[in-house]
Amino acid sequence: MTSFITKYIEIQGVEQTFKTKKGPFCALQNINLTVAKGEFVALIGHSGCGKSTLLNLIAGLTTPTQGSLLCANREIAGPGPERAVVFQNHSLLPWLTCFENVYLAVERVFSATENKAQLKARTDAALAMVGLTPAAQKRPGEISGGMKQRVGIARALSMEPKVLLLDEPFGALDALTRAKLQDELLQIVATTHSTVVMVTHDVDEAVLLSDRIVMMTNGPAATIGEVLAIELPRPRNRVDLAESTQYLHYRKAVIDFLYTRQAHVEKAA
Repeated sequence: MTSFITKYIEIQGVEQTFKTKKGPFCALQNINLTVAKGEFVALIGHSGCGKSTLLNLIAGLTTPTQGSLLCANREIAGPGPERAVVFQNHSLLPWLTCFENVYLAVERVFSATENKAQLKARTDAALAMVGLTPAAQKRPGEISGGMKQRVGIARALSMEPKVLLLDEPFGALDALTRAKLQDELLQIVATTHSTVVMVTHDVDEAVLLSDRIVMMTNGPAATIGEVLAIELPRPRNRVDLAESTQYLHYRKAVIDFLYTRQAHVEKAA
């Protein structure tokens, strides 16, 4: 493998400090991480550890106070269609249908080089990938929370991003819907070979989905405490993994980091 492939995303000496009424607040410090092309990386840690802040930096939604971020050897200086973001809040436009919500993203990225029939075909393909073809003409208010998240994922995938950034996309869903979407995400990533960085609070989700789990220390001034490689074969089946001693070993390692070595103490208001 070339260095370009193994260092597809590079985060070098990144620090993020915010100005507040009480003075500077250091959210992240000394963040150094590389993500390989096609790798699935989960960011996990307690609330306030800067997981979403780091994801926003990779997305180009914010710029670091210090350090640099690269994607495909190019500096991340702002948002770009090669990096698509799916948030916990699906952020759909309620007056548009599922098809129209996805079509907006397709049109923005491909309208300069493709005709309307091609744009429609891209939109249809993205909705089909997440199983939403029957709901294409429904509006967000007419579908379930899980289906709304599918639309958000379809919208991101429709842009054919090189990097898929997920900020707790299943966090607000019930357990069964969450499990189903996790399984679908496994299949989608296997098909698209996207590079994925995902923020999660869920230990089982991190172990099931990822190739590596990046465990963050508590904030403020959070940093990377440990990186755990998940060497479970793919494709992964949650039923089979439930009895896997290797799966349980990884799960225990993450729990030990979070609840023993980084025991979170809630501060009194």
